[in-house]
Amino acid sequence: MRVRLGKARRRSKNRLFKEARGNVGGRSKLLRSVKETLVRARAFATRDRRTKKREFRALWITRLSAACRARGLSYSEFIHGLTLAQIGLNRKSLSELAIASPAVFDEVVAAVRAAKGAVA
Repeated sequence: MRVRLGKARRRSKNRLFKEARGNVGGRSKLLRSVKETLVRARAFATRDRRTKKREFRALWITRLSAACRARGLSYSEFIHGLTLAQIGLNRKSLSELAIASPAVFDEVVAAVRAAKGAVA
């Protein structure tokens, strides 16, 4: 007996079309174009999940560098001082501190300076 794929095939196609919704023209209407589009979109999504982490870290470092420069310290000196002072805050939280509550960030910078002074 021959197997017919009516319902299964329609369900499969609808799943693809639903995922491709929002694309322009044939990229959301034609099955072959939808398949090509989704392969490419999934590849970009995978790649950019990694890239996003890199870009955010670079942003936090840039913000920290600017905040440290405003307080007469270079970024590398600041990070080294954090290690010496045994302050375990990551770059994301330090960046948020520098933006949201500069007074607290000033205290962290003071602790870094004190730690650097104790070693030198």
